[in-house]
Amino acid sequence: MNTPHNYEHERALWDQFAESATKDPSTGGPVFRWTQYKDHPADPGPGILGDPATVLEIGYGTGRALAYLAEQGVKCTGVDLSPVAVAHSTQKYGHLGIEFVCAEVLAHLAGRENSFDAVYSIFGAAWFTDPKRLFPLVASSLNPGGVFVFSQPPAIPGAYGPQGMYKGGFAGPAMFTYRYSYPLHQWHEFMENAGFIDVEVREIDAPTPGHIGTLLVRGTRSN
Repeated sequence: MNTPHNYEHERALWDQFAESATKDPSTGGPVFRWTQYKDHPADPGPGILGDPATVLEIGYGTGRALAYLAEQGVKCTGVDLSPVAVAHSTQKYGHLGIEFVCAEVLAHLAGRENSFDAVYSIFGAAWFTDPKRLFPLVASSLNPGGVFVFSQPPAIPGAYGPQGMYKGGFAGPAMFTYRYSYPLHQWHEFMENAGFIDVEVREIDAPTPGHIGTLLVRGTRSN
């Protein structure tokens, strides 16, 4: 199923998200975690990216994960649809040498001139972009042997495929986006169809039993 997209609606939504994030003291400084839970003992951390010299984060939001990697000496690039996010992250973390790009992710990947050792998304563009379109572009953006890793909430049972999401409140300007949810086996299929090998798809349990877990997907571009 192909969903119609109006990126102006999406940009307005993510601009508001970025504005709120800049005012939220809990966003803090550089940190890298795949789950939505602080200090989760089961979070694998940045180690599952391997030892990349270059990374690209798609839909980076606050830029905290990129800042963490940049402080470890990794050459970092991030792409985000929101100009507000780009301006804020550049002001806060630009001194670390991170390249922050304001662009729609599919167009950016299709027109890129360089490649990366790792591409990743933490509750970012991989959740909000059609995997049939995104994953092949990610694969072609990786160096041979490079890895693609993403995390997001797992699908609600029985609610699969693209799902529209309005900004909260259901009133006011119609700011919306689409998010993509599938069962684990289908994520595995999307990854293999895009050319990834050694694909791992799993759900990390929440630290509190019965709470929402985290979907984690990893694959390697073949040599």
